[in-house]
Amino acid sequence: MARLERFSDLLLAENQAQNLISKPSEAALWQRHIADSAQLLEHVPRETIAGTAPGPWLDLGTGAGFPGLVIAAICPHLDVVLVESRPRRSAFLRDSVDNLGLRNCRVVGERLERVKPFKSWVISARAFAPLEKLLRLSAPFSTNRTLYLLPKGRSATHELNALKPSIRAMFHVERSLTDDEAGIITRA
Repeated sequence: MARLERFSDLLLAENQAQNLISKPSEAALWQRHIADSAQLLEHVPRETIAGTAPGPWLDLGTGAGFPGLVIAAICPHLDVVLVESRPRRSAFLRDSVDNLGLRNCRVVGERLERVKPFKSWVISARAFAPLEKLLRLSAPFSTNRTLYLLPKGRSATHELNALKPSIRAMFHVERSLTDDEAGIITRA
């Protein structure tokens, strides 16, 4: 919890210099961003969280650190890779990782298309890209066992229904624990 409190302080300070989160959402940082990120752990098998994960957790378009940096802070034994192409944001993420002592977390400051593929245990993305594009770009990093955890807000069902039926059948929408109207797309 201390790491998350420190992270919230770092984020709010940096938010004065660059728009990491909207000003109105600063007051709801814990509910809107931190708890919203942490809830993804509810969809991961407990024995895997408690033990050794079969590969890294890949967070695409991490932005201000959601959800990937929050996951790394909560689960220091999980290998978490944050991909963020915007230089100022990736610099903030690197500084936060260093400041929080997160040896389990690394930041890749590149566009996903330029990152050398590796197989991921979990792929998460929050506000990264429309679902169809996200799945296409993340395919080189996934296996048939990769768990997708994609908070999509109120557009979750709509985005899922827009996929080809053969792709759509592999996923489903779980209700968000932090917003009754939001959904998380996950692999079925």
